[in-house]
Amino acid sequence: MKVLLIRFSSIGDIVLTSPVARCLKLQTGATVHFLTKQAFQSLLASNPHIDQVHSFDKDIQQVIPKLKAEQFDYIIDLHNNLRSLRVKLALGRPSSSFRKLNLEKWLLVNIGVNFLPQKHIVDRYLDAASHLGIANDNAGLDHFIPEKAQVKLDTFGDNLSAGSYTAFAIGATHFTKRLPPAKMLEICQQLQRPMVLLGGNAELESGNWLAEQLGSHVVNLCGKLSLQESASVINQAAVVLTHDTGMMHIAAAFKKPVVSVWGSTVPEFGMYPYYPSELNLNSTIEVKGLSCRPCSKIGHTSCPKKHFRCMEEIDAESVVEAVEQYY
Repeated sequence: MKVLLIRFSSIGDIVLTSPVARCLKLQTGATVHFLTKQAFQSLLASNPHIDQVHSFDKDIQQVIPKLKAEQFDYIIDLHNNLRSLRVKLALGRPSSSFRKLNLEKWLLVNIGVNFLPQKHIVDRYLDAASHLGIANDNAGLDHFIPEKAQVKLDTFGDNLSAGSYTAFAIGATHFTKRLPPAKMLEICQQLQRPMVLLGGNAELESGNWLAEQLGSHVVNLCGKLSLQESASVINQAAVVLTHDTGMMHIAAAFKKPVVSVWGSTVPEFGMYPYYPSELNLNSTIEVKGLSCRPCSKIGHTSCPKKHFRCMEEIDAESVVEAVEQYY
């Protein structure tokens, strides 16, 4: 059996599909292919449960002829949008799709009524493939780092060693999912342990500012590492402090303790850190009781209410206590 999995983006969502690939490969012996955007191909390239990764830049049409030649037996659509529908129609193979629950999310965001199932998105992904004979092995998420991306910590400081520091992923795609810089500074000032700041080029300015304020126990690696190198730093951390981002899911894949800080989004959407059965290393930090929260299923470029209470009112001491419990 040759199966094509489809998930175009983004970092966290792709990591969350890893149990589907693993269960297909190990439980059915299927040949597993994966279709994603070119920007996320590196996340999948080292996964031993995926036989081949197909990717495209902007136009999905550029990869369809190659996909047709594969003659897949089945397609599992874990993205379920118009673009993935285009792929399924072009290939003309049997397929199934996971339910996105857009109506239920709309009701929670706009009316405050929660009809969402108490079910993690990983389990809903697995439901889309269950009729192929797979079941959740309860082994959690996978993430694999190529050897060339393994980071040697002593490159960045004598006080860094595996298990000695907190990795703080300071970024998030949307503004309302990120702590304000002043709040991040308040938290970091109270965490007098070695700390590594992680983020992309977009977080470079914030990372530099924080590092200048905090001193030598903080190492700013924002904008200096590839995605997989950042994953290597997370894998060597004692604990990971993060917003609702892809780095949160990578940390969970490595079975790392996670302190997850939530702003405009909520864990009830079913995308909180996912661990193997009987293991829960996540501490959720959020401001409860706000009538305006959640204000979006993905986040906004600014607070719609202009007060940003969901992040401004995060209790720094609670974050610090949550981190410290893992040392």
